[in-house]
Amino acid sequence: MRILVLGEALMDCVAQADGRLLPLMGGSPFNMARAAALRGAQVSYLNPVSTDQFGQGMRTQLERDGVQTSHRVSRLPTSLAVVQITDGQPSYGFYREGIADRDFTPEQVLAELAAQTPGVLHTGSLLLVPPEHEKVLTVLRGAKALGWTISVDVNLRPKLAADLAAYVAAVHAVYALADWIKASDDDLELLGFEAPSRANAADIAKHFIAQGCSRMALTFGSEGAYLVVDGHSAQQDVPQVTLVDSVGAGDTFWGNCVADWALNTAGAAERADTTLRQAMCAAAINCTRAGCQPPTFAEVQAQFGS
Repeated sequence: MRILVLGEALMDCVAQADGRLLPLMGGSPFNMARAAALRGAQVSYLNPVSTDQFGQGMRTQLERDGVQTSHRVSRLPTSLAVVQITDGQPSYGFYREGIADRDFTPEQVLAELAAQTPGVLHTGSLLLVPPEHEKVLTVLRGAKALGWTISVDVNLRPKLAADLAAYVAAVHAVYALADWIKASDDDLELLGFEAPSRANAADIAKHFIAQGCSRMALTFGSEGAYLVVDGHSAQQDVPQVTLVDSVGAGDTFWGNCVADWALNTAGAAERADTTLRQAMCAAAINCTRAGCQPPTFAEVQAQFGS
């Protein structure tokens, strides 16, 4: 089953101690596409990339990792994020107006989906910020009518929203269409869940299941993660590694979950524990590297076993 990814590709400009900005490739969907492909899945990235140096470098990186890229390009610049890292945890400021990864129409995306055998369509993150979410809603409704499975990583970025309440409402509208969902504890708190943790993860999961979601990952930072797959649940602590930073850890985690399900369409519920452990291990390896650098599945197996 093929995974198609719709979402931002940007440069994370990471602030250094001496005041310099170090540009690293990023964007949650861009990271997720790389992670899923390195896990072994067939992955395509749908958004246009810029003709500028950053955009062409990102295209090269995607293709090096095994991701098929769109034939469309944009003369608009690559989006930028300025990243401050404190105790290994990143915070972001975004530059998102007039940029390449927003240079698409729903009609273009739906035409690509209609021309392929339905698989998994993944989206989320910055494309859920109003008014961009309206384009995403059009795509998701059309994709579901075509038989695609919808994956959404909530990945809320409240500093980007002029109206936080409108942003949260937009995310609620998008995830109501999702078959598979990933949300962090920060996401869940912004969505209105009180004191989200592994202790009440099962109750939180019931909310998403009631809306039609069949598979979800709820992540809780250093407290670990909770996974539900077709009625079967699993939870696990975070593997112990030497932390460099956590940039892209959640993207790596979800990319490995979705890739596992796309590669092995039968028996996913019975594999919930294994799927979670391997995804957590992949994310842990990513945390030992600067920026988002997802591991291959061979690296996961070599470090943590199969």
